[in-house]
Amino acid sequence: MTASREGPLLIEGPVEVTLDDGSVVSSERFTVAICACGRSRNYPWCDTSHRRRAKAATHDDQESGAEAETEAEAETERADGKGAAW
Repeated sequence: MTASREGPLLIEGPVEVTLDDGSVVSSERFTVAICACGRSRNYPWCDTSHRRRAKAATHDDQESGAEAETEAEAETERADGKGAAW
């Protein structure tokens, strides 16, 4: 497992994660990114939402935040074509 302060937990797959409600989700990928910030729309998988907040905070106007969000969403879609970053 690899952990970083500003990103997800990277775990060598395949991985099974038991959620709070007891349901189990799994991934067969060779490396899985687990959301550590709680912002992912695809929780427990990381969707790079942590990057949007960091980029938006560096800009004064709301438009720049929207650009960062669009860029992160595009990056997520390019990663696997399904909307999941990992």
